[in-house]
Amino acid sequence: MLKSNKDDRKYIKQLLMIAIPMMVQNGISNFVNLLDNLMIGRVGTNALSGVAIANQLIFVFYLIIFGATAGVGIFTAQYHGKGDTEGIRHTFRFKIIFNTILASICILIFAFCSPFLIKLFLQGEGDPADAAETLSIGIDYIHVILISLIPIGLTQAYAGTLKDIGRTKVPMFASVCAILVNLFGNYLLIYGKFGCPELGATGAAIATVFSRFVELGILVVYTGRHATALPFIRGAFKNFKVPKDLALKFFLKALPLMSNETFWSLGMTTINQCYSYRSLDSVAAMNIESTLWNLMGVAFIAMGEAVGIMMGHILGAGKLDTAKDSANKMRLVTVLCGLVFGVLMVGIAPFFPLMYKTTNYIRHMATKFILIAAVMMPFTAYTHASYFIIRSGGNAFITVLFDSVYTWLLVVPAAFCLSRFTSISVVRMVAIVRSMEIFKCFIAFALVRSGIWVKNIVNKTDDADTKENEPAAN
Repeated sequence: MLKSNKDDRKYIKQLLMIAIPMMVQNGISNFVNLLDNLMIGRVGTNALSGVAIANQLIFVFYLIIFGATAGVGIFTAQYHGKGDTEGIRHTFRFKIIFNTILASICILIFAFCSPFLIKLFLQGEGDPADAAETLSIGIDYIHVILISLIPIGLTQAYAGTLKDIGRTKVPMFASVCAILVNLFGNYLLIYGKFGCPELGATGAAIATVFSRFVELGILVVYTGRHATALPFIRGAFKNFKVPKDLALKFFLKALPLMSNETFWSLGMTTINQCYSYRSLDSVAAMNIESTLWNLMGVAFIAMGEAVGIMMGHILGAGKLDTAKDSANKMRLVTVLCGLVFGVLMVGIAPFFPLMYKTTNYIRHMATKFILIAAVMMPFTAYTHASYFIIRSGGNAFITVLFDSVYTWLLVVPAAFCLSRFTSISVVRMVAIVRSMEIFKCFIAFALVRSGIWVKNIVNKTDDADTKENEPAAN
């Protein structure tokens, strides 16, 4: 970093300009999620657990949409680096269509299968009456949230495209507005303030749905009114078609990444189910830990995604020689963010669970979970940034091996075996499972260093056409 040249400093500056608005957006979002959890937690432990389980299932949907959008977003970022507005327009159209289809499928699945899926988390030791109440709360919550799935898909199409071209401030503003609406709605509907009905967890779901429509509305209006600065929106809906050859390329690139995010999120859900199998109390404790983790992890999470966007711009511009060196320096910044916030998380760990209305046993368990997560945060930051670097070149196969295959071949079996075939405590179980991120760092180091990801995927067709048009040699 000390030996960085002028270009490196320029890239780091651009990285921060992309990442900081995303940090602000994610930070405010997760802070409000923290307040949401505290509000729901004041209702009771069963409400906290029911909403946590429902959100764990919705988390799978979020990552499916994220994977689909990000897969096509690789092309968007490289088209932007190339200066191809028509290419960006095609990726935007594809995201709208694909995300709507995916959201519709997930609505049908969750509408009919949510009781069965929630029950999978209620197999551990605990009071059957508490489990029944948790199930009822979770079902009611998720059925309301389903209304927001299509708006979420459309929001990701708009916000993802803006982020891929480096316009991160607008999605940040839309998200902040939605967050404030959600927070105020929670206050009104969870506790029944200002004449509103007291709906508890269901009220939180209604407020969330309304906020999603607000976020989508802001993005649609802003993008439509700023066609000069965002030329891809011009004519985007007049001829709502994507050339078949491009649509196939987008789909083939999006499918592996979407599958990766799907299987990774299912892996995380399975791991959490293994924790709940050992102890039903771990559901509430893990929810407390994950709330703080999401808040403290905003820096390295945003930095990792920004690294992927920046690397897409560099690769799309054809600067393949400088990509690897720049990636290493950007990744270092991401790890430093993880280290700083990991230390901060250690200091907060003993006090944060005291904010929840639950048992001392669950608070004590949550504190231990937080300490484990804090120690692992720099390692997670390293693998997170590496994931986006590898993905930026469009090498979907390597990305899938690195992420979801690793999770399902090593981490999930470890969690399953520890929960079913040993008698160790759930805290030690979490420590062992989380520590497997260290081994993943070595894999990340080897993959990024190899340069297998350094590819330009938007000029291949152009290069082929050029060769075909060159005069034959005499």
